Amino acid sequence: MRWKAAEYSGWGRALWARGEVARPERQRSLDQVFAEGIVPAQGMRRSYGDASLNDKGRMVDMTRLDRMLGFDPGTGILDVEAGARIGTIASAFAPRGWLPAVMPGTGFATVGGCIAQDVHGKNHHVAGSFCQHVVSMELRQADGRTVTLTADATPDLFRATAGGLGQTGVITSARLRLLPCKGDIMMVTERRVEGWDEHLALLDASTATYTVGWIDATARGKGLGRGILEEGETNSGLVPRREKFRKVPFTAPRFALSKPIVRAFNEAYFRRVPHTGRTVVRPIGDFFFPLDKIHDWNKLYGKHGFHQFQCVMPLAAAPALRALLETIANSGLASPLAVLKRMSEGRAGHLSFPMEGYTLAVDFPNRAEARELIKRLEDMTIAAGGRIYFAKDSLARGADVRAMYPEHQDWLRLVTRADPDQRLATDMIRRLKLRSIA
Repeated sequence: MRWKAAEYSGWGRALWARGEVARPERQRSLDQVFAEGIVPAQGMRRSYGDASLNDKGRMVDMTRLDRMLGFDPGTGILDVEAGARIGTIASAFAPRGWLPAVMPGTGFATVGGCIAQDVHGKNHHVAGSFCQHVVSMELRQADGRTVTLTADATPDLFRATAGGLGQTGVITSARLRLLPCKGDIMMVTERRVEGWDEHLALLDASTATYTVGWIDATARGKGLGRGILEEGETNSGLVPRREKFRKVPFTAPRFALSKPIVRAFNEAYFRRVPHTGRTVVRPIGDFFFPLDKIHDWNKLYGKHGFHQFQCVMPLAAAPALRALLETIANSGLASPLAVLKRMSEGRAGHLSFPMEGYTLAVDFPNRAEARELIKRLEDMTIAAGGRIYFAKDSLARGADVRAMYPEHQDWLRLVTRADPDQRLATDMIRRLKLRSIA
């Protein structure tokens, strides 16, 4: 198997790595890769920071191991290789009445990546996290063995692998329990939300299967927390005409996301929904993966890239989350991409992100003042008993992160047993010292 020198980044394009990458196309090619010893795996690198980077080391790219191996229409269980994309699965099975139970905000995420981050979606308050719907997974361990993990038969290793950042082994395939759906279109109700208290009240009261709030993170005063609430249900019928995919052809200049432009965009986006609200029909991909229509949209943040800050805080800490949003709004640094969701307790792993509460995600261009702001936001999150999301992080400090995840020591014990020589460590693991004893 050929190794090729490569320079690559996470989706935020703020952190980069150089090293050798292999891209096997069959399981036997994967065996050749691991004949010299196991190395970390990556998918489409949709994690924003350095979770899938291994600077000065080797990495195996799993994206060609993307086959759907079998489907049981009686149970909705899909056997699939780890490199398969969530959006591809949704497109293939929604017309047949099935959807992945949990889908992140991009259809380019792979099954292996979704397991490694135990991702959540717009239905977390109903369905929980991704790995709660994983029937089993095949894991290639550091000692060369392939083991089958299930939540019942191998609960310890399953919990260490679900959301475990790829540190127990390389996920090669999985069996997923899909959920029934009515079809491949979405009926979406959109309504304007005038402020923070109303936004939380509507999220709490929503009975929709899929719910998400867009936040105008530049609004202040009485308008703090204003935005648009979207509630969606699957349906069948004629699919609306799909817009052509667009591509950002070059890295945008710094002024593209200047304060006046972001404020003007946010105002227009808020006003696009009538004051009385509306119900619209959308293709299923447009609702779940809205930014996927713009390929390489991360280039809009310029040559230095961007950071995303995403936290979750307990329900009782809603005032602290409001203060956090106020800090963001007063900074004038936020981009148009800011999302608010209600979460349940659903999580499958020791390092899984969710807790019952509210999660807020905001993008910031990679500038010194934004990095300093994110440190303040992390401190506020810790003080409120919340945590940050590994899939989005690129700046956190190790001691702070371990304090957010009380099950870290349980995870560390199992990971040390599975990979004693730290062959699977990535840049994120080293930056956050997640495999060091506190």
